[in-house]
Amino acid sequence: MTKGKPLPVILQFTIPLVIGNIFQQLYNMADTIIVGRCVGAGALAAVGSTGTIMFLATGFAQGITAGFSILTAQRYGAGDEKGVKRSVANGMILAVIAAVILTLVCVAIMNPLLHLMNTPSDIFQDAYTYIMGISVGLTANIFYNLFSSYLRAVGNSQIPLFFLIFSACLNVGLDLLFIIRGGMGVAGAAWATNLSQAISAVLCAGYIWVKVPSLKPEREHWKIHGSDTRNQLAAGIPMAFQFAITASGTMIMQSAINLFGSVAVAAYTAAAKLQSLVIQGMIAMGQTMATYGGQNYGCGDVKRIKAGVKAALLAEFVYSVTVALLMCALLRPCLGLFFTGDVDISAMMPWAETYCYMTAMFFLPLCTIFIFRNIMQGCGYGFLPMMGGVSELIARLIVSMAAMKLLSYPLACFADPAAWIAAAVFTGVSYLFVIKKIGRELKEKTT
Repeated sequence: MTKGKPLPVILQFTIPLVIGNIFQQLYNMADTIIVGRCVGAGALAAVGSTGTIMFLATGFAQGITAGFSILTAQRYGAGDEKGVKRSVANGMILAVIAAVILTLVCVAIMNPLLHLMNTPSDIFQDAYTYIMGISVGLTANIFYNLFSSYLRAVGNSQIPLFFLIFSACLNVGLDLLFIIRGGMGVAGAAWATNLSQAISAVLCAGYIWVKVPSLKPEREHWKIHGSDTRNQLAAGIPMAFQFAITASGTMIMQSAINLFGSVAVAAYTAAAKLQSLVIQGMIAMGQTMATYGGQNYGCGDVKRIKAGVKAALLAEFVYSVTVALLMCALLRPCLGLFFTGDVDISAMMPWAETYCYMTAMFFLPLCTIFIFRNIMQGCGYGFLPMMGGVSELIARLIVSMAAMKLLSYPLACFADPAAWIAAAVFTGVSYLFVIKKIGRELKEKTT
């Protein structure tokens, strides 16, 4: 990613990520759709009520593993072959430690957390069953994300896509097997996700071992290296906390949504799934910019970093307007996918429309967050992006608390746009500061 015109290079790398992210969302949606149609609207609301908690756990895993791979991308851009292998081994050891800690913490806090979030009593047990299943399987999620991040760090976004598509198809098959044939209910959806991710992680690791020798550590690399650990934790922990901070804000927002009952929760869940699907292009662009920033920072090309950011912003502005219109147009037919014919869709539409229409108007600031945040993280600056997450949290907290106080569903839905606006302003200003600092640092190195 250090050669060629930035826009074509960025788009070529991003498109497989978009497809992969969409497939990942589709197999998350498959859980929801199959549960909603085969178990019932209450079960769908139960799964949906845990969505923000699931985002907290899996987002933390995704953030920390992405952070571990930034050092790999930087060393790959600098042509340091031994350093690349050493960073891979060190990151895998750290990932094992992170998996154990994260699993134990999630299992311990889930019951009180669901109570704290005002989870309706009629869906509480199903919600607890589902999220505990996801928590137990976090190791599979961590290692799939880690191996995928390593491949993307060296410019390979196609192979993670292949394994993700395979995993998505497998997840749907296992959902049908466990939920319909096995009668496992929401637990079946959780274990279908865990098993499909575990198989995908094993296949991804096997591909690296056989086909990507540049990422295959030697025997002497398999130990904790102090400098690598400091660098990887310095990148990984802020990225993980970035997800955790964002998830904490969405959990507060979910607590406000939960006050309006299981029908509102079910409608909001379906609408939020559709929104998550259409914004995957923004997320993929962010993933691309982390790798782009890491490689170009590694080779000391600040002008190319700036050019890449401008190209990414242009592409994302066009994308944001397009998907906002698409989401609003597809809301009613998509809502019908989640429920059987005995559910009154017309009763759910007002709840779903309020959320979709309100958030669609603010996709432009949302898309800038992913670009600015990830380019800074890719260059090794993790603190300011994390503080951008704090600004999101504060905005969501203020609006959600006001919504709970006033019992206003539209105000609860506005918590997302408020957070996006706050983070967009903060990360945009932070990027201008960081890029100037990088320019000065690289100039000093060459003089």
